[in-house]
Amino acid sequence: MPARPACPDTITADPSAQAVIAWYDAHARDLPWRRPGTTPWEVLVSEVMSQQTPVTRVVPAWQEWMRRWPGPAELAQAPTAEVLRVWGRLGYPRRALRLIECARSVVEQHGGVLPDDLDALLALPGVGEYTAGAVLAFAHGRRALVLDTNVRRVLARAVGGQALPAPSLNRAERERALNLLPDDDPTAAHWSVAVMELGALVCTARDPDCGACPWRASCAWLAAGRPADIHAGRRRSQAWHGTDRQARGLVMARLRQAADGRCVEAGELMACAARAGARASSGTPDPEQPTRALATLLADGLIATDDDGATYRLP
Repeated sequence: MPARPACPDTITADPSAQAVIAWYDAHARDLPWRRPGTTPWEVLVSEVMSQQTPVTRVVPAWQEWMRRWPGPAELAQAPTAEVLRVWGRLGYPRRALRLIECARSVVEQHGGVLPDDLDALLALPGVGEYTAGAVLAFAHGRRALVLDTNVRRVLARAVGGQALPAPSLNRAERERALNLLPDDDPTAAHWSVAVMELGALVCTARDPDCGACPWRASCAWLAAGRPADIHAGRRRSQAWHGTDRQARGLVMARLRQAADGRCVEAGELMACAARAGARASSGTPDPEQPTRALATLLADGLIATDDDGATYRLP
C-alpha cells in the first residue's frame, strides 16, 4: 500500500482504532466466511454476493454455492443455468456471470489459485478496488483500503462531520481512510472489518444508534448536532416497484423455475415482466417494458433463445 498521505480534512481527534476493534471483538456477527479456515476464494465470493444485498439473504446462498462449487476450478466448469438458479433472489445476476468469468481466469492464468497481489486481483473479471482490498484484508490479513458503503458512512460522520458521504467515492475519501488505517498489517485488517461492522450494526444510514458507538466521544457529526445530509438532492431514488429491474427479475424468476434446459414461451415471459408495470408508482404501465426486459437480459447473457425469440431459456 502507498505511504499514508496527509489527511485533507481537519481532524480534531482521530477515532481510536483500539476502541472500534474492541467493540468489534465483542459484537461481531458470526458470519460463515469469517470463520477460521475460510479460503481467499470463499471470501471473494462472499464479498461479491454481499454487494447491494442484505447479509441475511447472502448467508444461505453462499453456503449452498460453496457446497456445490468450493473453488474456482469447480465454478469454472459449472453450467451457467445452474449457477443462475443457485444465485436465485440475490439480485443483480450479472454478478454471477462475472464470478464464472473470474473463476475461469483464475484457473487459466493462476493455476486455480486466487492471487494475493493487488494488481493481479484487479485484473480479474468483476473484481474492483473494493473487492480486491477486501480479499487482501480479510483473507490475507494485509493493510489494504476497504471502502464499502458502511465504511464510507462511518468515516463521513466520525471524521468528516457529514450525515452521509457523497454519492460517488472521491480522492479525498480515499486519502482520509488511508490516513486513519493503522500501519501494521494485522491491526489494519482488524480495523477494516471492525469499521465495516460498525456501519452495518450501529452507524446505520437511517437510524444510527449513537449511544452504542465506540467512537461517539470523537464523532464530528454527533458533535455538530447530527446535521442533515448535504448531498440529499444528488442521490438517485432506489425505487423497485414498476422498474425495469423488477421486470427483469420476474422474467429470471420464471426461467429459474423451468426444468433444466426447458424453454418458456416469449408471451409468458412478457406477461411476467408486465406485472412490474402494473405496480408502477406512476400508475401508468410502460407498454415497452416487457420487450425491453427480454432484450436487455438477452444482451447481458442472462437468457438465451434458440428460435429467434419465440422461446427463451437460461443460458
